[in-house]
Amino acid sequence: MHDRTVAIRRAVSLPQGVTGRSMGTMDKQSLQQAIGPEWQTWLAAVLLAVMAAAVTEGVVLSLRGRERYDWRAFAATVGDVVGRRAVDALGISLLAPLLLWAYDNRITTLTLDHLSAFVLLFIGQEFCYYGYHRAAHRVRWFWATHCVHHSPNQLTLAAALRLGWTGKLSGSALFFLPLVWLGFSPAAVLATVSLNLLYQFWLHAPWIPRLGPVEWVFNTPSHHRVHHASNPEYLDCNYGGVLIVFDRLFGTFVAERDDVPPRYGLTTPLTTYNPLRIALHGWLSLAQDLWAAPGWRARLRTLFGPPGAAPPKP
Repeated sequence: MHDRTVAIRRAVSLPQGVTGRSMGTMDKQSLQQAIGPEWQTWLAAVLLAVMAAAVTEGVVLSLRGRERYDWRAFAATVGDVVGRRAVDALGISLLAPLLLWAYDNRITTLTLDHLSAFVLLFIGQEFCYYGYHRAAHRVRWFWATHCVHHSPNQLTLAAALRLGWTGKLSGSALFFLPLVWLGFSPAAVLATVSLNLLYQFWLHAPWIPRLGPVEWVFNTPSHHRVHHASNPEYLDCNYGGVLIVFDRLFGTFVAERDDVPPRYGLTTPLTTYNPLRIALHGWLSLAQDLWAAPGWRARLRTLFGPPGAAPPKP
């Protein structure tokens, strides 16, 4: 019986002594157990490599002198990273109970012991990420967090690390719930999303040119330059993570144009370097508009409508 229990727990990628229900109160500890000390070491090494690459880019661009590298923005991004880690340490996640319920009531158990399972998880995660990322631009509630990522007025590798403090508090995990309900373990889904975000790090290098036929299938720096641009021609497009195919399928793909150089940052530029103001400015703006909205219907439209929409009339 013990051997069978061990085999089942390995199959669903959860450590011994941890069920979906118990993860609700010890998710961080159980995830660390599931990853193991070797992988935790690798993750720490990846983070250091990413930071080193961002610093190296800043030094090289500063020495070349073609464009002033904004080191104050870099420092603000470091403050964002530190603040996010502090918030994450509180262990608060709006949808963690729902994710764990979905796994306890999953349709089946999908184990990563065959190539087809990896492919299904990858494609499913890409589809879910596309849905999340599109909503993060078109739904004011999610934009209040995601606008932090688009706040740098200069696109750099460091900008990839500016993700805001309130992602777990705003319920963005909702979009990945179907994968857990389908039967993938929360740890497997989290790992796949993390790899997606790691892939996107290099997309924030504005000095990488177009990559030819690769751009038909994969998200590239050229596609991501368009995504980060605040030009009217480039707004709300190119939501893909690793792949760009869902943008092509759903009509949200926009190619970079030689006659329209990208202008980065928000449509109303954010000029502060204060990490706290950067993290909360979207929420403060949303709160002000909710307070001014005339009635509950107007407040709901403000909360779940697109950012930048005209305020509801009385």
